[in-house]
Amino acid sequence: MKVLVTRSAEQARPLSDALRARGFEVVERPLIAVEPLSDEPIEVEGYDHVVVTSANGARQLALRASQRPARIAAIGPGTADALAHAGFDVDLVAGVHTQEGIVDAFPRPPGRVLFVGAEGARSHLVEELEADFVAAYRTVELTVDDLPDADVVLLASSSAARAYARAGGRGPAISIGPQTTAAAREAGIEVVAEAQDHDVRGLVDSATAWRASSHS
Repeated sequence: MKVLVTRSAEQARPLSDALRARGFEVVERPLIAVEPLSDEPIEVEGYDHVVVTSANGARQLALRASQRPARIAAIGPGTADALAHAGFDVDLVAGVHTQEGIVDAFPRPPGRVLFVGAEGARSHLVEELEADFVAAYRTVELTVDDLPDADVVLLASSSAARAYARAGGRGPAISIGPQTTAAAREAGIEVVAEAQDHDVRGLVDSATAWRASSHS
């Protein structure tokens, strides 16, 4: 089965390698790019927790944190792995890999919280934890002339879903999570499965399960 991977060129390899290890044929066509918004320090002093919701946020925190944060919370194991790779200890990992999940996992009272994320990130976490927010990077949707043939496409972000639809893609698609699913369906894409764990491993597991069901 041939799978189309739409992640940015810098981030596609771990997903593609994991898919190949499961016996998939992989074709890559990056539909998004990630751009840092600044090289200024991210001031973390005085915060009880710094929250990171993506590997991109983890990389920006590692590059720009003014000092080692007191505690770090990650939205899921993929983000936690990126933080650990950068040398950070992760104190809290959400069991449900959404902003709602990380809010539910937080101690009460949460103390002073800083959320390091993408420009235009959802505000649920900020509102519920009364957190400060630093936009550390932006996701840019790329325009492509055509899409390679594939049996299924993997969509790891709402931005990728919109770019895929704009390029004429309609699916079938496997989504990384509910926000991406909603964006894909709004754009007219047929979403056939959604990852239970909203990370690379979840996408690969979901693709494997869908392959088995479609061949049964």
